[in-house]
Amino acid sequence: MTTALPLSGIRVLELGQLVAAPSATRILADFGADVVKIESPEGDPLRTWGNMAPSGSSWWWSMQGRNKRLVSINLKDPQGQALVQEMARQADVFIQNLRPGRVTEWGLHYEHLESLNPSLIYVSISGYGLSGPYHDKPGFGHIAESMGGLRYITGFPEMPPVRTGISLGDEVAALHAVIGVLTALYRRAHDPQHHGDHVDVALTESVVSMTEALLPEYLNAGIIQERTGNQLLRSAPSNIYPTSDGKWVAIGANSTATFAQLLTVMNRQDLLEDARYTSNAGRVAHADDLDQMIGEWTAHQTIHEVIDQLDRVGVPAGPVMNARDIAHDPQMRERNMIQTVADPTGTPIGMLNVVPKLVRNPGRIQWAGGRIGEHTAEVLTELLSMTDQDVERLRALGIVR
Repeated sequence: MTTALPLSGIRVLELGQLVAAPSATRILADFGADVVKIESPEGDPLRTWGNMAPSGSSWWWSMQGRNKRLVSINLKDPQGQALVQEMARQADVFIQNLRPGRVTEWGLHYEHLESLNPSLIYVSISGYGLSGPYHDKPGFGHIAESMGGLRYITGFPEMPPVRTGISLGDEVAALHAVIGVLTALYRRAHDPQHHGDHVDVALTESVVSMTEALLPEYLNAGIIQERTGNQLLRSAPSNIYPTSDGKWVAIGANSTATFAQLLTVMNRQDLLEDARYTSNAGRVAHADDLDQMIGEWTAHQTIHEVIDQLDRVGVPAGPVMNARDIAHDPQMRERNMIQTVADPTGTPIGMLNVVPKLVRNPGRIQWAGGRIGEHTAEVLTELLSMTDQDVERLRALGIVR
């Protein structure tokens, strides 16, 4: 018997595309929520982003669309809008990240759906939130990363700001959306009147929320944080260093105890009493000197030699890994973080397993992202009591796919 997943019984309607809303619903689906993804007849644009799988959609889509029931509805048609409104009556959660104003145009805004279903938890993900002078502007993750301060502090001081290599603004907004959903579900479960809520997630605010001391230091001391490359700004030494085999090793010896252990391994105990390095403030002030010294030490050893020595004395260290390294890493393998799931064509698709791990109530991957409209008939029959003939009639009219 298959154990019920922790969010079994929670129905989520996703009216999202690309990254933020679909990432949030993927997490909810991994833990058992019945996620019904509403796509246009053309499908989520993410299906064409990146390298393509044999199924005709991107490898990324296979993971992003997993565990979701896929329904294709033409929301430009009033009948299509009416279908989603009726489906919302039976939903616990509605998540959307469409361009501001679009959901209102389609009658799928919070005020209308809440009038149909007062217990609905409605999540709006947008660039700037539901209020303020920017609220009706379109927003993307890289704009949020720029306006949220992340890009300004990322990179080396002599170079222009750079991105992190992933859609970090979208992904962190997705996590905040999940936090909002779970918080609202808990509150609703303890509300005798079963009231829902409106979760307002702004990409820019989500980015700012993870910038640590960026705002407090400016607001209280007028300090504007600048780019510092791979150095930590507030503790040292912490950086990445070259090794003799052409690799890079990350070392974090930024506490007094670990710094002392690092000096011992490097056979530089003479620096233990050096006034420049006896405090964190001193080490930060002389971080460049420390990094040069550590880099010269690592450059004469292989990455395994460096990590083995540091592991023995408890100094945090690890290799800078690419996708191949991660996929074959024994820690990832031991924790079953790499999974293979068949797509609708039967092609095995490798992907990351569910995060986070719950020891007693873990999530699981049940199927990979599938074809546009794969579950349209199933969902309309189940939720709206339609017959096969009803669905075929809607297909003939171009309202569903």
